Amino acid sequence: MAKLILSMDGLVLKEIPLAKERTSIGRKPHNDIQIDNLAVSGEHAVIVTILSDSFLEDLGSTNGTLVNGNPIKKHFLQNNDIIELGKYKLKFVGEAAAAAGAEKADFEKTMVLRPSAMKAAAEQARAMAGGGAQAAVAARSTAVQQAAASAAATGIADKEAKPAPAAAPAPAAAPAPAPRPAQPLGAIQLISGANAGKEMELAKPLTTLGKPGVQVAVLTRRPQGYFITHVEGANRPNVNGQQIGAAPHPLKDHDVIELAGVKVEFFLKG
Repeated sequence: MAKLILSMDGLVLKEIPLAKERTSIGRKPHNDIQIDNLAVSGEHAVIVTILSDSFLEDLGSTNGTLVNGNPIKKHFLQNNDIIELGKYKLKFVGEAAAAAGAEKADFEKTMVLRPSAMKAAAEQARAMAGGGAQAAVAARSTAVQQAAASAAATGIADKEAKPAPAAAPAPAAAPAPAPRPAQPLGAIQLISGANAGKEMELAKPLTTLGKPGVQVAVLTRRPQGYFITHVEGANRPNVNGQQIGAAPHPLKDHDVIELAGVKVEFFLKG
């Protein structure tokens, strides 16, 4: 789960997990994150979290909201982003980074709980230090077997553990992977309403569509392509006549999106 780390003048005040879909920030007591400081507006900003994605939006605050030193209105949060509200700072820690930290801790615990492998390694080191080549080979073999047995006990070993052959020829260097083609730029075109025919390029990481209080969705630009995600409203947007689910929905060339009574066509520019 993603979280925020609140600090002031380098002193960490508390950590706030982003457990809700909508986390409000402001000076008034009803906010999820209350910061009682005159530099912070009563309802200053909001963070919308959908699955592993979090979006920050300034709610027209008096002093504005900075991310990494730059003023923003809407921002797709990424790991280690620093949100600045007056003298206060909120560090965003993404879900993937938090999971990686937990996985590292689990791995370190697992390593501590395997004394047999450590004993075998110590025997090998003593054999090598004594200069006995045959003893070193035997100790190395024992270490390999015990490590394989330990791995098999945790379900991570191959079906049959085989010692590595001595002096095996080095494999030929694999050819460098072909560079990935640049992601084509997306755009939308209004196909209904008063502004029908108007186009807008989707060059930013995050673009908001819809009417606040009625129906709002966000279009996100990722390395895998463009996605649409429902943010606000009783009904989710339709893509090609079908209502999307709760998860981010991938967009394809010439998909037709309908939300808040307006239809737009998504397309990729060549």
